Amino acid sequence: MRDRILIRDLLLRAIIGVNPSERIGVQDVLINIELEVDLRSPGASDDIHDAVNYRTIAKHVVDLVEGSRFSLVEKLATEIASLCLQDRRVELARVRVEKPSALRFARSVGVEIERRRGEP
Repeated sequence: MRDRILIRDLLLRAIIGVNPSERIGVQDVLINIELEVDLRSPGASDDIHDAVNYRTIAKHVVDLVEGSRFSLVEKLATEIASLCLQDRRVELARVRVEKPSALRFARSVGVEIERRRGEP
């Protein structure tokens, strides 16, 4: 399948990290999400009920991230992917989570994961 929904550069704030200084206050977290979805039905019908509502998914991601206290970006990315796969029409979720201030002299550091429906 080649159809995709893209959510780009979602800039949120979360408590994330393993260092004590990272556990006191929120940090910027940059999130990019790519969802593999069959878009033929909504493309033909022009009906929101046939589409994966990316606004709803983004709202759930915001709620998850801003309420989280994970140590690792790997865990945060995994939870975001799981959330995206709750919509049965999403076959694959590719999630990139970056911490813009994690390393001195680097624009950001992050992870990218890919989870497919039905895979562990």
